[in-house]
Amino acid sequence: MSVYVTEEFSEGEADILRRYFTNLDGPVFALVNLPEVVKGALFARYSRSSKSLRRLFLDEFVAELDISGDLGIDATIGLRRAEELYDRVFFEYGDDSVAQLGGVHLACEQASNLLTKVLEWGRLMSYLEQSTRYIPYDTRLGGRYRFHRDPAVLQSHLGTRYVGDMDRMFDAYGELVPVMSEFFRESFPKAPGDSDFVHRQAIRAKAFDTLRGMLPAASLSNVGIYGTGQGYEALLLRMRSHWLPEARSYADLMLEELRKVVPSFLKRVDLPDRGGAWSDYLGATRDGTAALAAELLGDGPSGLAGSAGDDSGAAEVTLIDFDPDAEIKMVAAMLYPHSHLAEDEIEQRVRSMSTEDRLRVVRAYTGDRSNRRHKPGRALERCSYRFDVLADYGAFRDLQRHRMLTIEWQSLSPRHGYVRPAGVVAAGCAEAFDASMGRSAALHDAMINDFPAQASYAVALGYRVRFVIQMNAREAMHLLELRTTPQGHAAYRRVAQEMHRLVAEQAGHHAVAEMMSFVDHTPDPGLERLEAERRAEQRRGP
Repeated sequence: MSVYVTEEFSEGEADILRRYFTNLDGPVFALVNLPEVVKGALFARYSRSSKSLRRLFLDEFVAELDISGDLGIDATIGLRRAEELYDRVFFEYGDDSVAQLGGVHLACEQASNLLTKVLEWGRLMSYLEQSTRYIPYDTRLGGRYRFHRDPAVLQSHLGTRYVGDMDRMFDAYGELVPVMSEFFRESFPKAPGDSDFVHRQAIRAKAFDTLRGMLPAASLSNVGIYGTGQGYEALLLRMRSHWLPEARSYADLMLEELRKVVPSFLKRVDLPDRGGAWSDYLGATRDGTAALAAELLGDGPSGLAGSAGDDSGAAEVTLIDFDPDAEIKMVAAMLYPHSHLAEDEIEQRVRSMSTEDRLRVVRAYTGDRSNRRHKPGRALERCSYRFDVLADYGAFRDLQRHRMLTIEWQSLSPRHGYVRPAGVVAAGCAEAFDASMGRSAALHDAMINDFPAQASYAVALGYRVRFVIQMNAREAMHLLELRTTPQGHAAYRRVAQEMHRLVAEQAGHHAVAEMMSFVDHTPDPGLERLEAERRAEQRRGP
């Protein structure tokens, strides 16, 4: 006898339902072939009805449905009923949870590397960004190098210089790609058993990784986004108040396209007394705080063209805050679900335990992790760490995508100097590399007074930027284990390895560090992508 009651439908009802639900008799099913706004409207009504979802669909939505088409094509359904429901439930009554019930895949192309960081700010959205590791950036788009051309800059007295200097930076990058590729081919000969394809891909990735620091932040990228209506609303509100003109204009493009799919989710965005007031608030608080910081700290944006030697004595990673008692509290949190005691009582008992007993708890909770995707539970969220990082912008780009942590960054400028990869020096290309970085800094300095928001476009990704990361131990396990894998870029591998060392040695959290057993402290593996390319070829088969 089944645990679940099977719904009964007439033959005609079943014929309709099969087009839009993955089964008609089980308690779990998916909705298909329906616009997102209809799915969201169904769920919104669902929360206020005693009917099953399939019955609700038949009784209250099917009247708007055109069922004359073939079974294999998407449904066409009138959106009026769904729109009216959202107007009443979401817009009028402010039930924000309704906007979590429908999502959209959105392609965001030709976005600068400054804009991609704005797009990828939200925690509750999913992103996939084009990688500088696999794509040669000296290829052209519409006959032009792929960098953002800000209209105000182009129309100014700096317009010709901006395009000319950008072109020469891309020229320099393009000229060095074959040089570095040949250098790495000679440095890392093809191993017996490796195909030409695997070796070539690993060499290309190494060359692109080494030279990506020459690309300006204006370089264009593509970002795929999946998010709910609520996530997109929050993103657009931020973008409409952003200091970067590109972000504000791009928000209008996104809003136009999103309204073709989920119009009801986004009705508030540009209403003056709703989204407009919200965006104004965000802009006013940012500007007010920036003005006060300039007054109190006297450390506003400046040119200060940097060089490879600037800030050479500054620590790349600094652990600036942690709880000395975090491991005791973490062990208490591990024991809590398995007890009936209050947490403060458990914590007192943990304090009286021997170190060995605490370690027994930690090791039982961690278990036998056969790979890095096996992660312990939320007790690790009892520990937190705050790091100040000074790394090149390329490394920052990769670390910023770990959106569940807290990350704040300062404006990109040449003031902290740049990182010159060792491979560039070994290949005899340091002079060409430095010349391009100098051109980047000079263009930034020429722009900073007239275009303080856009000046960062000129700054190459190899220049350092200062940012702060705050994360709990659970997120740290994910980030540090992922970002120290041998196939990772050397810049962020070094940052993640140092974070792990500081957790163990400065914070003294040896048990936490031990749990992160897949953190890889091996030095530069040479061809970072070689093992990954070998595995990929094995999966593809003959």
